[in-house]
Amino acid sequence: MPRRKRAVRRPEVPDARFKSRNVARFIGKLMMDGKRSLAERIIYDAFDAIEARQKRAPLDVFEQALKNATPTLEVKPRRVGGSTYQVPVDIRRERGNTLAMRWLIRSARTRTGRSMSEKLASELMDAAAGQGATIKKREETHKMAESNKAFAHYRW
Repeated sequence: MPRRKRAVRRPEVPDARFKSRNVARFIGKLMMDGKRSLAERIIYDAFDAIEARQKRAPLDVFEQALKNATPTLEVKPRRVGGSTYQVPVDIRRERGNTLAMRWLIRSARTRTGRSMSEKLASELMDAAAGQGATIKKREETHKMAESNKAFAHYRW
């Protein structure tokens, strides 16, 4: 994080198939070791599986899953007088989306069995329906922020 100047964000190029910036960011987060074409294939296969199973537009399912998984609060450690408090803070929309994508990918990777595209499709459908490991993680984060509400006055 630069101390002098504001970090300049590069313009995000939408993905090729759906022309969506969120899908492009998701591909970037899923990608490992620079293998973008593999990440794209996994996501597009997952979207095809979603379309086959749910008879809905896969982009709608993806956007719904992202919306359901996005947290609004999180806790940040704040050191005050020798002790550390977990202070609840509101999350900017950008950070919320980033966390939701990260949690979706992590939850899909920890699922057992089939290929990554199948696991990702299942996780996206679960998140869109309001269930699954990603939603549980969001609820856990909100619960932690709620239980530490007493320390909200330490917010900066």
